Amino acid sequence: MGDLSVVTDFLPPPKDLVFEEDTVKVTIALSRSSVEFFKKEARRQHTAYQKMIRRLLDVYASRYESELAPTRRSSWPR
Repeated sequence: MGDLSVVTDFLPPPKDLVFEEDTVKVTIALSRSSVEFFKKEARRQHTAYQKMIRRLLDVYASRYESELAPTRRSSWPR
């Protein structure tokens, strides 16, 4: 496998996925298990599960937006 390295977990815990922000409506199909997880955690945090999913995506996009050059294309399969 070659040289391996530990990747620091940059994803926030569920309680940190709760706050208001400007939004755009989209339609997306998610796995049942993911939706169930977010619904359960949202009930515990007294918020909407959609807000938690949105925050997770925002954190992910923010993390990689600063690392990727605008002209660089991903080699990840589409």
